[in-house]
Amino acid sequence: MTNPTNELQSAARRNFMKLTSAGAFTAAMVAGVAGTLWSSESVAQTASEEKEREAAADHIMTIATAYVLGASRSYPIMQLDLKENIQNATNGKVYVKLAPGGQLGAGGSLVQKVQGGTIQAAQHSVSNFAPFAPATDLINLPYFCGSNQRFTNLVNSDAWKAEVNPKIAERGFKPLFYVVIDPRVVAIRKGGAGAVLSPGDLDGIKFRVPGSAMLQQYYRMVGANPTPVAWGETPSAIKQGVADALDPSVGALYVFGFKDILSHVTFTQAVPDSQVYSCNLEWFNSLPADVQEGIEFASEVTSQQNLAKVPAARAYAMSELSKSGVEFHSLTQDQLAEWKDAGGYQRSEWDEFKVELAGSMDNFAKLEEGANTQSRYYVHDA
Repeated sequence: MTNPTNELQSAARRNFMKLTSAGAFTAAMVAGVAGTLWSSESVAQTASEEKEREAAADHIMTIATAYVLGASRSYPIMQLDLKENIQNATNGKVYVKLAPGGQLGAGGSLVQKVQGGTIQAAQHSVSNFAPFAPATDLINLPYFCGSNQRFTNLVNSDAWKAEVNPKIAERGFKPLFYVVIDPRVVAIRKGGAGAVLSPGDLDGIKFRVPGSAMLQQYYRMVGANPTPVAWGETPSAIKQGVADALDPSVGALYVFGFKDILSHVTFTQAVPDSQVYSCNLEWFNSLPADVQEGIEFASEVTSQQNLAKVPAARAYAMSELSKSGVEFHSLTQDQLAEWKDAGGYQRSEWDEFKVELAGSMDNFAKLEEGANTQSRYYVHDA
């Protein structure tokens, strides 16, 4: 007796292979996310539509990301939405070719490809953007814009547009939009210390940090022992106890498979685990004005879709992590104040970073006002 589920899976695999072998990778991905790979008729329709759109377009825009297309369920990166919105808002003049799942690299390598013009645009973390566009490293100042709302206020403020965007443009980039994911957390490995609720609980904890001097300084200030570990080696470092804790957002912890090796997660709201879609500025400037406007409008629309998606994505990731026994902890205002007092951006240890990245303390004060001023966009905080 045949198994209907197996038959559908076999059909889906056949149709996926058929499309990719014919060079229609984007069509295969679109059909996969739509859940129509099992239907040869739907697959053919998707492939035909993608082929027609590409043939009718005046400009091809490759957008590369590190995430698979279905990741937005727990990590709202919105790449399919951005593709669709750009194509529609430019009235079909731009066809977007997606390169998801790290096909063309991830992090800094994608930034480099955008800067060099190898690809037109890419998604990557703001932290990975910082070595190429240093002013963006301002977001890593602890408690400057750690909450989703403060981050959204800051990057949409007049001060950011006046002080930071020109510095980004000097490096050859145009930010299409900043992606809100959620703040970084304090995540403790299974078999490690208990819940971390105050800086004192981090005493002696080996805390995995990326190569950011700012994050290393922050975790030192709040009592941890910063331990630089490359991202690819982090799961095994956490399993083996080479590091006891790490700090991506809840969505990232789920997407990257940490759910079975963690015990406690605390929402400290110090630094955003945010992303950005960067575009090659020279390519963008070479486009006709109406196409530029279409891409900007599409970016704006996708940004608002991203903000709306944040709480649902977080809830899904938390639900999945909870099934593996991970416990979550939110801090009271008094507990948050303790973390801010120990390592927050108001401390003099951060002045050197403020001057270097913002240009002057006066410029930083303008940016601080931007983070403090409610923007026209609302986003949910954990």
